[in-house]
Amino acid sequence: MPGAASLMPGARAISPINPGAGRVRAPAPLPTGRTALATATSGTGKTKVAVIGSGNIGTDLMIKILRTSEVLEIAAMVGIDAESDGLARARRLKVATTHEGIDGLLRMPEFDDIEIVFDATSAGAHARNDELLRARGRRVIDLTPAAIGPYVVPPVNLDAHLDAPNINMVTCGGQATIPIVAAVNAVTPVAYAEIVASIASKSAGPGTRANIDEFTETTASAIEKVGGAARGKAIIVLNPAEPPLVMRDTVYCLIGTGGQATQGAVVASVTRMVDRVREYVPGYRLKQQVQIEKVSADDPLRQLAPDGSEPAKVTVFLEVTGAAHYLPAYAGNLDIMTSAALRAGERLAQTLTQREGATAR
Repeated sequence: MPGAASLMPGARAISPINPGAGRVRAPAPLPTGRTALATATSGTGKTKVAVIGSGNIGTDLMIKILRTSEVLEIAAMVGIDAESDGLARARRLKVATTHEGIDGLLRMPEFDDIEIVFDATSAGAHARNDELLRARGRRVIDLTPAAIGPYVVPPVNLDAHLDAPNINMVTCGGQATIPIVAAVNAVTPVAYAEIVASIASKSAGPGTRANIDEFTETTASAIEKVGGAARGKAIIVLNPAEPPLVMRDTVYCLIGTGGQATQGAVVASVTRMVDRVREYVPGYRLKQQVQIEKVSADDPLRQLAPDGSEPAKVTVFLEVTGAAHYLPAYAGNLDIMTSAALRAGERLAQTLTQREGATAR
């Protein structure tokens, strides 16, 4: 956040932070030619979906759907490189594929039965994908930092956006840390929140590397809009260590009071939130106990605290180990992103099916 003091002395973002609120557009309504409640299902009763993007994130999501989902059925895998590992795996798994991107998907016979599309491409490509898909009445779950639709972090605000034609899954760092900011904010207002996401360099594919600026902007904005912080800042670190390290995240929150009652409530709220995230990301955990310390009188952070308050700094250390569905377990950043998207897709599919049933009655 421009002008905001860093809670980590000497911390440096890879790119300047600009919350970029102006980049978020209000979702357009679904066209009248296709009802939002019409759910295409397979013979097993599952909702059919497609994944666009055959890189690390898209491939992991495809495998998660195939192996774990009792609600979704993957009907198509879409890429732009015919020789990509993701498309090759999809073909081996008997999933229909195209290497002609969104245009190829629209021409596939399977497209008629697809209700939800996951976009795991890039922020730049997503704008056109979203325009074409929404024009045809498909619901879109965006795993890029494009932020066209509302930000969604499942345990915080998923139910509030089930009617949106496009929802944005923020970033891997956002999915790991925003629940913690929201948990603290549920107890006492957060004047400033800063997150540092450290991921193994090997787990960052070309799409992630091409979207570093968007990562920091989108995450910082979502810390405010979803997490509830008055100001937010995001830092990402690509760690080249060998052997690769698992994803580690640090969350700093500046609160207006450090009293014992408040401290106890904050710790309890954070602990409950960690349990909620672990329901769909089993490798998500607190690395150590929540730390809360008062901010000294000469600390520059005091200028960000409410006037007349006795501010305190809450520090939460997290670790995310992946399920190793596609990449090794160190790629927790991949796992939390695809797990959050899967959670959102399943909840959306269940809601659409329930509404369709109610309409039929």
